[in-house]
Amino acid sequence: MKTRKIAFMLFVLALMVQFAFAGGSQEAADSSNTLKVAMECGYAPYNWTQTTDANGAVPISGSKEYAYGYDVMMAKLIAEKLGKDLEIVKLDWDSLVPAVQSGTVDCVIAGQSITSDRLQMVDFTSPYYYASIVCLVNEGNKYESAQGVKDLKGATCTSQQNTVWYDVCLPQIEDANILPAQESAPAMLVALSAGRVDLICTDMPTAQAALVAYPSFRLLDFTDSEDNFVVSQEEINIGISVSKSNPELTAAINEVLATLTVNDFNKMMDEAISVQPLSN
Repeated sequence: MKTRKIAFMLFVLALMVQFAFAGGSQEAADSSNTLKVAMECGYAPYNWTQTTDANGAVPISGSKEYAYGYDVMMAKLIAEKLGKDLEIVKLDWDSLVPAVQSGTVDCVIAGQSITSDRLQMVDFTSPYYYASIVCLVNEGNKYESAQGVKDLKGATCTSQQNTVWYDVCLPQIEDANILPAQESAPAMLVALSAGRVDLICTDMPTAQAALVAYPSFRLLDFTDSEDNFVVSQEEINIGISVSKSNPELTAAINEVLATLTVNDFNKMMDEAISVQPLSN
């Protein structure tokens, strides 16, 4: 009798282990079929937070809110083409690259420039947007009629931290009074709106979105001038960052991006700008 009882208990234990293993395997399978994408969810028109799923917004992981914008549109397209579910993870700007390095997320789609510094830490896909560098000033500001970088001499300015705008462009302004970098794009827009600075430096999509939220802003675009900001193409091209230990994902995303044209990128960006909330 005791032998039969022990055998029965061993049989039950084996079944429990089998089910546990099967459950763990299913959980791992589910995880591998999810593309976890990190972004700020506060950087319109690239990405922002909203309270509903309007226009196809995606739930933010661990939140009752939703994310949308150009980056979300691109993430949805990539996830669909790769046959994966999409999970949006909201992180601060400075946490994005470490999240990729640690494997917390699969990739970052957040309006990141493909800089040499970032390339030392993560891999990048081919560009998913090509952006030009511009400045924003308040209407009536003495720099409103500037025709080139030289005309910005002595300006009090700022931009978002750890960006090519702050690290590379602002130092090119002669005698500039460069204030501490702002922690986010909305923060730098508020600094300009409040009159704490004469100008901010950013890229064209961010500036176009800002003009909707702040009609009193004026755009300074020196792109066709001989006196423009000097930046490399990699610094102004926007890419998707992926862990260096996951070249397969980088290659897979590049295959998706190769099916799109610059016109496709611009059309998606125009759509994002048209539906962005006025403040983020």
